[in-house]
Amino acid sequence: MGIGYKRTVRVGDLILREISQMIIKGEIKDPRVSSVVLTGIKVTDDLSLARVYFTVMSDGIGKEEALIGLQSATGFIKRELWKRLGIKRIPDLRFEFDTVLEEGYRIDELIKGIKVE
Repeated sequence: MGIGYKRTVRVGDLILREISQMIIKGEIKDPRVSSVVLTGIKVTDDLSLARVYFTVMSDGIGKEEALIGLQSATGFIKRELWKRLGIKRIPDLRFEFDTVLEEGYRIDELIKGIKVE
């Protein structure tokens, strides 16, 4: 790890990787979570809170449904993280829909509209 590579960044990367693996391997049994893709994470400096950003890659499941699925699986996810990572305290997890992709698509459509005119 390089100089200035904060512990919060390392812990965040580990948490993001492990939750992604749980989703990919189908360990989270809630079908609302199956099409969720994690896009980022921000962990507070005191490691008390992790905001996990996600998007949904399916037309069949909406972002609200996916959020409810993730929230209902939070207890399971935290227990698994504690077992897998072996750190003393797992941060509280807050899942938030990542609007960056939607904004990117919207801007792309605006640019395409300008080219046509």
